[in-house]
Amino acid sequence: MELSVARKYVRPLAGEDWLAIAARVLPQTDAEEAIGQLQSWNFHVFMRPVGAAGHSILPSDIIFVEAPKPA
Repeated sequence: MELSVARKYVRPLAGEDWLAIAARVLPQTDAEEAIGQLQSWNFHVFMRPVGAAGHSILPSDIIFVEAPKPA
């Protein structure tokens, strides 16, 4: 049995939003495009309601920084 290759991911720094993560992990990509890519790859975080502190991204989240691998 072969192990699957894991997708690349990062952990958000405290207080980071989509823009800050996009600038850190996809610096060569237009900001709006990078945010859109990150949100589509991380729907589990993107669709989370915004908390009382105004953040939906937590430092404990795993944020994928590449598209899913083909099956």
